[in-house]
Amino acid sequence: MRNKILLLLLLLATAPMASAQKYACVNTDYILKSIPEYANAQKRLDKYVADWQKELEDKQAELDALRSEYEHESYLLPDNLKRRRQEELKEKEQEVKALQRQRFGVDGDLDKKRAELLKPVQDRVYSTIERVAHEKNYAFVFDKASSATVLFSNKKYDISDEVLELMGYKPGTTAEPPKGADTKPQKKPSNPEMNPRDKNNMPLPLGDKGR
Repeated sequence: MRNKILLLLLLLATAPMASAQKYACVNTDYILKSIPEYANAQKRLDKYVADWQKELEDKQAELDALRSEYEHESYLLPDNLKRRRQEELKEKEQEVKALQRQRFGVDGDLDKKRAELLKPVQDRVYSTIERVAHEKNYAFVFDKASSATVLFSNKKYDISDEVLELMGYKPGTTAEPPKGADTKPQKKPSNPEMNPRDKNNMPLPLGDKGR
């Protein structure tokens, strides 16, 4: 409801200038899914994520095994050995948390790989959208794939196919995964902080490019 109100206020604010300005929309989801390089980059990123998840799960399994072993033996251990084992468990827990932050934390390996693999293609899309906007003298270009609510969009104002053609791709086709790529669905990590999809793996809004 809040998004609808904001959109209505935007339309009311720009209504007096509507006759002098041109508008268009794009669907960046549709555009990116039509680009083979993006599909290939996403598969490579998924492979890194799967490897990192496996690495973290193995470390967690080691920690669980050590904790279980300690719990079964603790009543037999003298106090000095108990303290030593407890310290070892604490150090192991810190190692697991540190690895989790390194792989999936803010500015971690996932963020860096996403920027390395996906952002170059996204930047090309945004540059092309800007080029079309300048050439056609559009005052605003709205992204139908963004989180903003779009109540209605007339197809004739959608420049997504025009952007694809200008980039050298055929509109109306979905890029196929590279041959030999693993198409099995990724197992979601049990810890929410490990989830590589919780951030916006979506492209940035047009106005945020390069920030």
